[in-house]
Amino acid sequence: MKLTEFIRDRLTAYLIYAITWALVLVFLIAFQVPAEAIIIVSILVLLGVTAAELWAFLRKKGYYDKLTSDLSQLDKKYLLSEMLDEPEFLDGRILYSTICEADKSMCEHIAEYRRESSDFREYIELWVHEIKLPVAGLQLMCHNDGNTRYSEQLRRIDEYIENVLYYARSGSAEKDYIIKPVLLKRIFGDVAVRNRGELQERGISLSTSDLEYEVMTDGKWLSFILGQLMSNSLKYEATEITVTGEDFADRTVLNFRDNGIGIPVSDLPHIFEKSFTGENGRTHTKSTGMGLYIVKKLCDRLGHAVEASSVQGEFTEIAIIFGRNELYRFE
Repeated sequence: MKLTEFIRDRLTAYLIYAITWALVLVFLIAFQVPAEAIIIVSILVLLGVTAAELWAFLRKKGYYDKLTSDLSQLDKKYLLSEMLDEPEFLDGRILYSTICEADKSMCEHIAEYRRESSDFREYIELWVHEIKLPVAGLQLMCHNDGNTRYSEQLRRIDEYIENVLYYARSGSAEKDYIIKPVLLKRIFGDVAVRNRGELQERGISLSTSDLEYEVMTDGKWLSFILGQLMSNSLKYEATEITVTGEDFADRTVLNFRDNGIGIPVSDLPHIFEKSFTGENGRTHTKSTGMGLYIVKKLCDRLGHAVEASSVQGEFTEIAIIFGRNELYRFE
């Protein structure tokens, strides 16, 4: 708070003071009060008003300056009320009470929203587990009857169901993962086996190299992430998929590359955004724009970085970067 701002805000009060004192002077002169007395009284009143206004300015300035400073330093502005002390002046106490009431109301609404969100997520997870039973039954029936006509479509349905489950859990992934050393070769091998039928049916070649590295992650979530990348390669007309690993002093990088239709330069910065389909999504109606969004969200939760590079009509490469620090050493 600046002194000039305070004075500007109080101009109306000062004008009322001036008019009032002018009327007092008229009466003092009318009652023939000596000029010396009028001057002394005027000086005393002026000093009193000045001292009162200066005192009001200083205590308000200290409080509001601290309020502004605390607010600018907070990343989460809504926590401001936790840092406030109740001031001594009336308008400050009113402001303090208002902020506290607003914060309380916000917390109540957030708690209600979290309960509703948790209930909905629990329902989705229950639904996924229930719907998986008939899908698994149909897959078993097709296998027993030797009928592979519907097997691929059932596999896709199962994959989409998994997407729903992982998306529902991605908001609270920290409650459902176990971070431990995981061998990249084993995780990707499981993904390749799950997609073996479609890879063979489409004649897609799959090659891997340098996957004998261990990384700190959750194997189940990483398997899902790689499954999403595999699904994108199958969806966007790839004929070759290459998966390689690179090991550095401070990180391990898994590169997932295919020779599909690629991503336009204008779309590349947005591919990890929710529901973004871009140019390719308009020509491939199966695209939902959720696959890479979920991949990015899960990588963020697990503490991994994910990057993409592509040349339209040539290739797309997704790199998952696993960090490493001095607290963990691979044997």
